[in-house]
Amino acid sequence: MKPKTPIVIVSIDEDSFDELVLQWPWPRALHGQFLDIASRGKPAAIGFDIVFSEPSSTGSQDDREFAEAVGRAGNVVLGSAFTEVKGPYTFKENLNPPIAVLRQQAAAYGFVTVIPDEDAFVRSTMLTRVFQSVELSSFDLHLYRLGVKAGIRAAPLPLTRSILINYQGRPHTFLTIPYYQVLQGEVKPDLFAGSIVLIGSTSPVLHDVFPTAFAPRGNMPGVEIHANILETLFQGVPLSRISAWVVVVLTLIGGGLGVWVTDRMRPLPALSLILFLATVYTVATFAMFVGARLWMDVAGVPAALILGYGATVVENFIREQRAKQRLSRYFSPAVVAEIVRQKEDANLASARRRMTVLFTDIRGFTSMSEKMTPEDVVTFLREYFTVVTNAVFQHGGTVDKYIGDGVMALYNVPFDQPDHAAQAVRTALESQENLKPLAGRFRAKYGTDLSCGVGIHTGDAVVGTIGSEQRLEYTAIGDTINLGSRLEGITKDFHVSIIISESTYEEVKGQFITRYLGEVKIKGKEIPVKIYAIAESSRRQSERIAVKITVMILDAEVTLHAPVIDLSRGGLAAYDLPKGFTVGQVLPLQLEAQDGALLIGVKGKVVWTSGEKVGFSFVDLTPRDVATLERLMAAYGSANPLQIQ
Repeated sequence: MKPKTPIVIVSIDEDSFDELVLQWPWPRALHGQFLDIASRGKPAAIGFDIVFSEPSSTGSQDDREFAEAVGRAGNVVLGSAFTEVKGPYTFKENLNPPIAVLRQQAAAYGFVTVIPDEDAFVRSTMLTRVFQSVELSSFDLHLYRLGVKAGIRAAPLPLTRSILINYQGRPHTFLTIPYYQVLQGEVKPDLFAGSIVLIGSTSPVLHDVFPTAFAPRGNMPGVEIHANILETLFQGVPLSRISAWVVVVLTLIGGGLGVWVTDRMRPLPALSLILFLATVYTVATFAMFVGARLWMDVAGVPAALILGYGATVVENFIREQRAKQRLSRYFSPAVVAEIVRQKEDANLASARRRMTVLFTDIRGFTSMSEKMTPEDVVTFLREYFTVVTNAVFQHGGTVDKYIGDGVMALYNVPFDQPDHAAQAVRTALESQENLKPLAGRFRAKYGTDLSCGVGIHTGDAVVGTIGSEQRLEYTAIGDTINLGSRLEGITKDFHVSIIISESTYEEVKGQFITRYLGEVKIKGKEIPVKIYAIAESSRRQSERIAVKITVMILDAEVTLHAPVIDLSRGGLAAYDLPKGFTVGQVLPLQLEAQDGALLIGVKGKVVWTSGEKVGFSFVDLTPRDVATLERLMAAYGSANPLQIQ
């Protein structure tokens, strides 16, 4: 804004030091010469933002010459300053007025001391203050009175002892003339006619600069702060400061809002919203300042928003780490990440759902452990459990618990897993294969063969966090669990490693080499149960991985699109398909990305069907086709098969 009050600043700047070739403090007689020149222009008032509280170092004659010039001018206001003396247990404030010879000739003198806020910014000023039971007027208030007396139009004085300074802009907003130009006649005295002339330092050497809203780096000269104070007084546009209680309440609301937003959104979107809200608040406070002349602390609310965000992010991180540590006992890292991502354990609440349970156990381990030291038993079980657990996690399963030398694992929990029965069988096959090195070392050390039995059953069970108020565990209960355990127990009776129930067989038939073992009477079951053995030769030569692609099946009568469950160099499995596919049927297949882009076209032979699922084995592949399939597996593979929809 352009100042409306006639105010001229005469700056004691670097150029004046260079031109006058003088060191500070300058001779006071020089200031007398300045006053004589400036007074010819008939200024309304002249103010020295300089404290002459000590006699001149060049002698009393220097002071007399300056005092005489002050007297001739008749409208000079000099500055005084408050100083603080602090001791270990005492505090004393002193007033340093101009020396007596100058006080006697000056029209007035007043304190020039500015008092910054706690953040060192100068936002307000005292117009009067009581010192030793005497009310003193400020330097600016005396100049205001002289200006009014000289005819400058002025608004009424505010009724308060202090006011907020209505800054007109950045430094150098007011007309500023170097001191030396007045002395050397480069500026005509008429420039000062009817104006308030302020003399003060703008040189950084004299350290009379302060930070303000328009000069945050601390480069607003004190003399220009006084010019802004005078402009505020004369124009009668005082600022109103919003109550500190309002700021406190808004700050508390800002902190609470930061916590509330962050707790309901992901960190990056929450940060974007927090920054947006902080920006809106800042713009709103600026609009109030410009439009309604209301001023309030700007930093408090944005800082509270950001602190609320930061504190909540840290708290959520700690909570997530604890949750991951707790959940990692049961779930694979991918499942743990998904549970934590949802920010709740809703999927862990007890509920009835279809699932597949797997039990594995080391046959005759109790008698074998008699040959081992307790330390060897612990070491062996740790390695055994690690192999089985890795296989469970690899195929999207959940480790329910370790039972002695056995493992109980669940599939299709806590998230949907379309091929949960097949994944349980693959876990069993992979465990059997990966335990062979351990079995070899065991045989070499103890002379005993190590073998494991696996029982798998598919059915309904209640699964979730179950237990007492003192201790909760994620587990499953029901007849499905009992039957799975019984199947593991009879593997040794049939001299097979893996036994699956009829319900599991219906889910996986055609995908593995199976052998019907017949009907058996299971303890606790009135109706005999049909059981099947899984041959270890069912392990695939080409490992399949979950992928996020679809397959288009070009049947003679209709074209079908289906999501792919998993893919290998040798074939794929798809689901959500109608019945009617015949094992041995060869059909053209086209693999597509989720956006419909064609990835590769091959022929596939139906090798198994199970409900809405169909398995294909690729035929007539070229080396180029195999290379393309490997690239697709790398590009579209998913570390978590549970995420396939």
